[in-house]
Amino acid sequence: MAAEKLRDLSQPMDVALLDATVAAFYGTGSKEERTAADHILRDLQNNPDMWLQVVHILSSTQSLNTKFFALQVLEGVIKYRWNALPVEQRDGMKNYISEVIVKLSSDEISFRRERLYVNKLNIILVQILKHEWPARWRSFIPDLVAAAKTSETICENCMAILKLLSEEVFDFSRGEMTQQKIKELKQSLNSEFQLIHELCLYVLSASQRAELIRATLATLHAFLSWIPLGYIFESPLLQTLLKFFPVPAYRNLTLQCLTEVAALTFGDFYNAQYVNMYTLFMAQLQTILPPTTNFLEAYANGTTEEQAFIQNLALFFTSFYKSHIRVLESSPENINALLAGLEYLINISYVDDTEVFKVCLDYWNSLVLELFEAHHNLDNPAATASMLGLQMPMLPGMVDGLGSQIMQRRQLYAGPMSKLRLLMICRMAKPEEVLIVEDENGNIVRETMKDNDVLVQYKMLKKLSKQLNGEDWNWNNLNTLCWAIGSISGSMVEEQENRFLVMVIRDLLNLCEITKGKDNKAVIASNIMYVVGQYPRFLRAHWKFLKTVVNKLFEFMHETHPGVQDMACDTFLKIVQKCKRKFVIVQVGENEPFVSELLTTLPTTIADLEPHQIHSFYESVGNMIQAESDPHKRDEYLQRLMELPNQRWAEIIGQARQSVDYLKDPDVIRAVLNILQTNTSVATSLGTYFLPQITLIFLDMLNVYRMYSELISTSIAQGGPYASRTSIVKLLRSVKRETLKLIETFLDKAEDQPHIGKQFVPPMMDPVLGDYARNLPDARESEVLYKGAMIEDVPRIFEAVFQCTLEMITKNFEDYPEHRLKFFSLLRAIATHCFPALIRLSSEQLKLVMDSIIWAFRHTERNIAETGLNLLLEMLKNFQTCEFCNQFYRTYFLTIEQEIFAVLTDTFHKPGFKLHVLVLQHLFCLVESGALTEPLWDVATVPYPYPNNGTFVREYTIKLLSTSFPNMTATEVTQFVNGLFESRADLSSFKNHIRDFLVQSKEFSAQDNKDLYADEAAAQRERERERMLSIPGLIAPNEIQDEMVDS
Repeated sequence: MAAEKLRDLSQPMDVALLDATVAAFYGTGSKEERTAADHILRDLQNNPDMWLQVVHILSSTQSLNTKFFALQVLEGVIKYRWNALPVEQRDGMKNYISEVIVKLSSDEISFRRERLYVNKLNIILVQILKHEWPARWRSFIPDLVAAAKTSETICENCMAILKLLSEEVFDFSRGEMTQQKIKELKQSLNSEFQLIHELCLYVLSASQRAELIRATLATLHAFLSWIPLGYIFESPLLQTLLKFFPVPAYRNLTLQCLTEVAALTFGDFYNAQYVNMYTLFMAQLQTILPPTTNFLEAYANGTTEEQAFIQNLALFFTSFYKSHIRVLESSPENINALLAGLEYLINISYVDDTEVFKVCLDYWNSLVLELFEAHHNLDNPAATASMLGLQMPMLPGMVDGLGSQIMQRRQLYAGPMSKLRLLMICRMAKPEEVLIVEDENGNIVRETMKDNDVLVQYKMLKKLSKQLNGEDWNWNNLNTLCWAIGSISGSMVEEQENRFLVMVIRDLLNLCEITKGKDNKAVIASNIMYVVGQYPRFLRAHWKFLKTVVNKLFEFMHETHPGVQDMACDTFLKIVQKCKRKFVIVQVGENEPFVSELLTTLPTTIADLEPHQIHSFYESVGNMIQAESDPHKRDEYLQRLMELPNQRWAEIIGQARQSVDYLKDPDVIRAVLNILQTNTSVATSLGTYFLPQITLIFLDMLNVYRMYSELISTSIAQGGPYASRTSIVKLLRSVKRETLKLIETFLDKAEDQPHIGKQFVPPMMDPVLGDYARNLPDARESEVLYKGAMIEDVPRIFEAVFQCTLEMITKNFEDYPEHRLKFFSLLRAIATHCFPALIRLSSEQLKLVMDSIIWAFRHTERNIAETGLNLLLEMLKNFQTCEFCNQFYRTYFLTIEQEIFAVLTDTFHKPGFKLHVLVLQHLFCLVESGALTEPLWDVATVPYPYPNNGTFVREYTIKLLSTSFPNMTATEVTQFVNGLFESRADLSSFKNHIRDFLVQSKEFSAQDNKDLYADEAAAQRERERERMLSIPGLIAPNEIQDEMVDS
């Protein structure tokens, strides 16, 4: 093929041939030609000398795709090899790119025609700037500004370059550049901003050219969040922006700039300018968009530009109020303008667009929270003062003044808050508990999907709705109203909540009575169930009401309308978990506890339920029984509860004793599975108290397990691997899994574990472990790898499962995913709870353990890698304090360090960053602590004796990283390693040091680096949850992990 000639880079490239190859790759040729072209282009891209041809290609070709290919090659060199190039090559490339940009953008026609190419060249120039400026290209900003003044098209392109530069430095730099470099670039931009500022003002005052004005406004928008404040408030910039605001062509860009200014906060120095800006803005807005506009319709029928304007308006108001609402409140002449703005924001909140609503909602949430907290903290004047933005020390007489100030503030917002309540009820999002909704055809159906966006809104809405009004009833109004009622659970004082709830439930029950039609009743039923489930405090305090509610739920369990039974069972479980004590004591005026009454009528109550609903029902009753403190009564209740499944179990076992084939009938297998699932549900809620029941069925259950296991093995041995996918084998395996799940659930929940373990584990050894070891890989159940082990059993467990499971999972990273995760979880459980057993293993077995841990954290499957890393950390800590410390670390220290660096610098393992850092920190702290008293190096092969382990590890790490990263200089690597040792005691600086190294090593550039900052994000989420917990009613009752004492 002629294109092969392109591989020879010793002479100038045949550009026409390259054009043809690129064209073939983009689809003008056949499939074979495309593949051949792909190979050649890839090889060229990977050739280190290819970039020397870039200037020749760019100046000779007319094809845009070929130009992009050449620029891609150049971009790779700039990102990864720029600093290694000779000075004259760097300068030559820098000047060439600048000249081409100036040439193409100096002429209107070529600038418009070559727009895509110029944009790509701008990006390349900014990539060069990140290396060259300011140290090696001091004159860049003055040169750029001088060029901009020579022609309007050059000026427009200069604005695009400045915008890109600002975004690179301030928005996208994290994880792309070292922290030192980011700081240097920010300082340079700040110090040279005066020239840019003058240029922007000059353009906005002198130019008539729409594209240039738009480009300048877009650049200003990128700059406004970081420039020194004097450039905004002590220059004509704000007046100029407000002058452009009424002009339709610039309205959106100007509004974005004003929003950036509105979001700035820095004390009271510029308050007067902010008030002035706001009043001028409001005056102009009322002419552009009168307050009487119907925003819902205007948005629905508007053009894209008009819709963007309403979105930007929401952002402007919310940004301004978050930072400067106090200034507007403080003087009476501005209050009208403030209320007018809030009215605009409420109207915008009705717009049918999720993103706009989220923006508004976020602000309403913070305003309501502020008003609520100030009122709530009246007993704590200092907190109130800081909420109000007062910086002075509190004097005794001021507290009363503060109280009246807060009341005045609430008074001021009474009007907007009342409108806000109405808005919240109208827009209330569907909570996750509600399963019955109206579909697009108006039919009432069961919903199976959760809408995440809606859930996010729901979480934010929890606090906002408090009053109910509105006469125009339809299902949507009823639903949103009930969801709003549910959302404020816990926010009122108990007495007020009681009155409120009695009224609501009475009205809903009346509505249910007078409404005709199954669909309608189903909607009201779902609303009643949702509301009562949200108010456990009320239910605990009112037994008669609680009993009525539960009986109503039993009625709904016979209602066959889709979703009603599910919701009844879910609500029953939710209520029982929060009120279980109430059901086991004899209430006033009754002869027996409710649970006893319920057990008598149980067969009729569950007659119409599906199996999964019955399991949920059994779990609920198990919760009730668990609350009974008298052991005799508890055992009697459990026996009565399990009567139905036990009868069926006895029948099946009886039949099986006469003929084993009876157990092979698919219907019987399903019945066995169902009985086991019912048992598991009860074991989940009863824990240790489930002992009498499991003892009753345990040995028979193991016999069924053994028999089904043999059946599966025979099927797979005869039918090959595909037999494991037949429906009968799947059913049999479900029974085996459910057996293991039942035992695991019981042992997990049981409190007296060693005693119970001794009773249950030995009989399981052969049927379960022996069966696992004997079976074919496809017939092994991953659930066998469970964690109910004791020290003396570990060697037996090892023998049975270790070697054979390892063979299954180390062939590749994909097969048997469940076995992988369970296997490493078993190892972790042994390391945590039975560490002495690990020390007793032979060195070959321990090596197997360590190899499998390394295998785990090399995994690209995140949960397996994390299990492996957590396990490694536990092993390292445990071995550090045991007598085999020296022996263990001498064998594994260097291997672990090498393997951790391998995954740390591999982009597939970014999510494990936090744990990689912890392992390295442990190793470096250990080696410097002097805990290792024997040398880590091999004394026989290393003639030079190191003074200590610390020096050896330093040298070893430098060698390891120098060979792994030949692109880094010896000084850089040494600096990094010394830095690791110096910062080892402080986790955050140790972590930052490694982040900078990963950026320098160029392994992580140009990718999403958020995983490197996952720790900080998790801490932020935890703080937010703490804050939400401090406000009554902000978190749903069923999400609060409490022991709600209901005695």
